[in-house]
Amino acid sequence: MSKRDMRRSDLVVPYLEPAVAKSDMDFASTLGSTLPMAAIFLRSKMIGWVAVTFAIQTWLAESPDKKASTSGIYQVGMAFMSLGVSYMSLFLPPTPSAVPTGAGAASPAPA
Repeated sequence: MSKRDMRRSDLVVPYLEPAVAKSDMDFASTLGSTLPMAAIFLRSKMIGWVAVTFAIQTWLAESPDKKASTSGIYQVGMAFMSLGVSYMSLFLPPTPSAVPTGAGAASPAPA
């Protein structure tokens, strides 16, 4: 040490990396809850299959801490329900009387 250096080696504190703050919300969880709702509202089969894929991936990769709060099987169930709603028109087709026909009665033809 030089004469001008006033630092003392006995007062040196080693650097310890701080613990990472655990975030409760993650992107996969957000997608797992919003994609099934989007598939139900839009009746989109493609969004429903994406929701199933993300839900299964989230369920297989969940940690023990995540299992204690909410299980991933709930997201898988919601995703399959969104697929059921998307494909419902194949099994229960809408009746012709339920389809709107227009603005009302037809106008009379000119004579």
